[in-house]
Amino acid sequence: MLNNLRETLRPTLEKIGKGFASTGLSPNFWTVVGLVIALISAIVYGLGIEFGLIIGGVLLLVSGFFDMVDGQVARVTGKTSKKGSYLDSMFDKIAEVAIFLGILVGGYAEPYLVLLAITLSLLVSYARAKSDAIGIKLQGIGIGERAERLLVIAIVGIIGFMDIAVLIVVIIAGITLIQRMIFTAKNIAE
Repeated sequence: MLNNLRETLRPTLEKIGKGFASTGLSPNFWTVVGLVIALISAIVYGLGIEFGLIIGGVLLLVSGFFDMVDGQVARVTGKTSKKGSYLDSMFDKIAEVAIFLGILVGGYAEPYLVLLAITLSLLVSYARAKSDAIGIKLQGIGIGERAERLLVIAIVGIIGFMDIAVLIVVIIAGITLIQRMIFTAKNIAE
């Protein structure tokens, strides 16, 4: 759903991209920054410290910001590449699994719900990768892409309801998986 806002936000996103591009640092550098911050967020969740949900959530939001920055820097500098796209995608999955692992270890939600959230989130990503491989683009298809799922974890977690956040992720990831499977099945040219 958030991908559908990109066109509206394009001028602002380009300004952000130009600002970060002016540092001379590569898009891959910003990808790594986003991953490192996400891993720190996962550690904070895993430690189960006082105010851990707030600190972890804020770090997760900052990580999401840098996940957006890398792509914008690549676009405004003309340095988009298959390698950068691959690293971004892989680091996104590593970060997402780490976040859920931190939530699990920190005891913020029922283990079976965390397992479902991880599984469905990875299946949503797999559905997109598999559809891309057969020439069907799924960007923007589904109510719970990665950005939406992590926003739910960060924001609902910050206000103190991580167990509900994980349940919401399970629901929206499940719906998104079904939406993507139906969309792909309808658009396969036999």
